[in-house]
Amino acid sequence: MVPSGVRTGRWVAAARAAQRRPRVDSLGQPPSPESARTRAALYVHWPYCEKRCSYCNFNKYIPRGVDEGAVRNCLVTEARTLLRLSGVQRVESVFFGGGTPSLASPHTVAAILEAVAQEVYLPADSEVTLEANPTSAPGPRLAAFGAAGVNRLSIGLQSLDDAELQLLGRTHSAREALQTLTEARHLFPGRVSVDLMLGLPAQKVKPWLQQLQKLLRHCDDHLSLYQLTLERGTSLFAQVQQGTLPAPDPDLAAEMYQEGRTVLRDAGFRQYEVSNFARNGALSNHNWTYWQCGQYLGIGPGAHGQFVPQGAGGHTREARIQTLEPDNWMKEVMLFGHGTRKCVPLSELELLEEVLAMGLRTDVGVTHQHWRQFEPQLTLWDVFGASREVKELLEQGLLLLDHRGLRCSWEGLAVLDSLLLTLLPQLQEAWQHRTPSPESGG
Repeated sequence: MVPSGVRTGRWVAAARAAQRRPRVDSLGQPPSPESARTRAALYVHWPYCEKRCSYCNFNKYIPRGVDEGAVRNCLVTEARTLLRLSGVQRVESVFFGGGTPSLASPHTVAAILEAVAQEVYLPADSEVTLEANPTSAPGPRLAAFGAAGVNRLSIGLQSLDDAELQLLGRTHSAREALQTLTEARHLFPGRVSVDLMLGLPAQKVKPWLQQLQKLLRHCDDHLSLYQLTLERGTSLFAQVQQGTLPAPDPDLAAEMYQEGRTVLRDAGFRQYEVSNFARNGALSNHNWTYWQCGQYLGIGPGAHGQFVPQGAGGHTREARIQTLEPDNWMKEVMLFGHGTRKCVPLSELELLEEVLAMGLRTDVGVTHQHWRQFEPQLTLWDVFGASREVKELLEQGLLLLDHRGLRCSWEGLAVLDSLLLTLLPQLQEAWQHRTPSPESGG
């Protein structure tokens, strides 16, 4: 039975049937360079929230009489335009982020998915993720999103301490968060991710670890640990600057992270990325595309994308940012078919820097095969094999460079930012001294 208000199109009907089949972990070998140019992930930005959280500086707005039908039409139009511009033939995953996309209607989600499926091949079992806040996603509403084609949820719990939730400006209590999590797991078994923050002002290690242990008794197979970053322009930043809140202690945050990842490892979770943990193969396919520097299209106000436009000769990838303010974005979409405000071609070196920095965020690292897709001439051995600084990192057990490729060890993953301070200059130096090849491309 389909909840009222959700029109079932051909793709949505096929997707609902696919949801009843067992999930198969589809993260295997990377696609060939040719197919990589015709595949992409799609990010859809819903910019509206019920209120602004105290730590958030994302592109989000408190709605005042939003015409959802007009927003929906613009999202559909922009999706069609960018899919045609990119020459993409297959969309691997769709992620509805925000903002709070669980405030949108399931009909909007279904309309976008149907439009994508009409333009390109969108497999019925593609991962379709929706970010949800507990107060905007009661059980019946989650069921309606499932009927609209969503098959994975990312729930922003952030904390299981009511005082911390109040400090963060969240609209839900810990009890409501766990209730939503229970309902979500019933509707999307094995496909519910939760976020937990660490390093808050005055937060202590032991109580935080108790939160994590409690969450492990309730959570599904995917969990993300995010350290608070104080962003200028946020309420929390101002309170710390004014002295009404203590500044977060970086040493305590580092201890929480180390202790937390150990707890999760002992609970059977694989730390497949710096902040992300999964068991039973429940990795995020969509985010994996980012970390593997695959193409992705961003639609909606302020969305980011990276892809090679059709007709660019297959070499020049562009980083694109859509217009931030929703009303202006809508005007541009209605005039031009899309609201791309900024478009920056990426040089071959810039793309390689991203391949390195993003790939090393994962436990797989950068394999030789993956590196060759972006740089067929200059190998990982050429770049890092003779470096004295890199040799020291290898001897310290922070990095591994072998027949598989370059990757961080368990210890190295926790200090990746400091490792990149050595690795990125090494790449830049090797690039400057390389023998250019007319065959190499981005």
